[in-house]
Amino acid sequence: MLGGALASLGMVASSFCHTLSQLYLTAGFITGLGMCFSFQSSITVLGFYFSRHRALANALASVGVSLGITLWPLLSRYLLENLGWRGTFLIFGGVLLHCCVCGAILRPVATSTAPETKEGPPPPSKTSSPGCLAACGAAIQRHLAFDILRHNAGYRVFTLGVMWMILGFPLPHVFLVPYATRHGVDEHKAALLISIIGFSNIFLRPVAGLLAGRRDFAGHRKYLFSLAALLNGLTNLVCAASADFRVLVVYCLVYSVSMSGIGALLFQVLMDIVPMDRFSSALGLFTILESISILTSPPLAGLLLDTTNNFSYVFYMSSFFLISAALFMGGSFCVLQKKERQGRPAEAEGAITEVASERGLTVEDPRSSEKQLYTEITYVTSV
Repeated sequence: MLGGALASLGMVASSFCHTLSQLYLTAGFITGLGMCFSFQSSITVLGFYFSRHRALANALASVGVSLGITLWPLLSRYLLENLGWRGTFLIFGGVLLHCCVCGAILRPVATSTAPETKEGPPPPSKTSSPGCLAACGAAIQRHLAFDILRHNAGYRVFTLGVMWMILGFPLPHVFLVPYATRHGVDEHKAALLISIIGFSNIFLRPVAGLLAGRRDFAGHRKYLFSLAALLNGLTNLVCAASADFRVLVVYCLVYSVSMSGIGALLFQVLMDIVPMDRFSSALGLFTILESISILTSPPLAGLLLDTTNNFSYVFYMSSFFLISAALFMGGSFCVLQKKERQGRPAEAEGAITEVASERGLTVEDPRSSEKQLYTEITYVTSV
């Protein structure tokens, strides 16, 4: 609710701005901070609300993003033509104020059992801290999930892979319309391409959530995410080959399939990798690093476009980052899973040997024909 109030305040204040630096503060910082509050809290509480059908819940929740992609360009053009940019900011402020209504219907979830942990950091030491700076550093390290980044290899692979992927993922949304208009497509028809992507995602994301939520795919969601990123990168190569409007429409439809998979699985894979009691911290660091890539990607592509004066290189750049990130994540997850499988037999063998030695079982040494008898030890912990 605080995020909705901040986002609305930033948009309303933007309608009174006179310089670009003021817009950086209002529409950029204040509205962006409010959206971060609303976005992170809603994704976190969604993970606590659902456990069995969490993938479908994430997909249905992200349908709103698809609806916004569909309607926002059309609504923005209509408001700009009839109310001007100041009136448009005022309307946007009223729309973002609805985040307060969404926050009001969220309720806390009572957890009666301790949350399960997968692969986490060692417990914090109970000794007195050496100083205020060390205590602040430890608090920042924990709340921003740097400890998870160090100790959880899966989280480290996924975060770095998504950072690399985001360098290419948003480029079609930024450059698709200018690319089409430069090659003779009407401006209104070019703007319709983004709406086609958003409209297709409204129906495709729930389907992707249903497929990812099946028990058969429960342990393979991270590979499905890598496959969706790979398909997204390959699709951009088709867009670079032709700028005909019919080809671009087909491109938008195929692109929507891979985009729906990425949108439905992005946070579900993160929930599978980290324990839910640390998910909010892991999501915070994840979104910070992801935002760095989002901030870097369009200017980098714009510099490439100014240098080459060819939009095709922008889509080649997008494909490179997406394909390489998909191969990195898929290969790394395979290696981690192989190591985990190799470690399980060793742990099981050690546990069997320990139990046998404590209960005085007869154990045959494979290196000797003699059988050794161990003393039985019984521990009584309660009556």
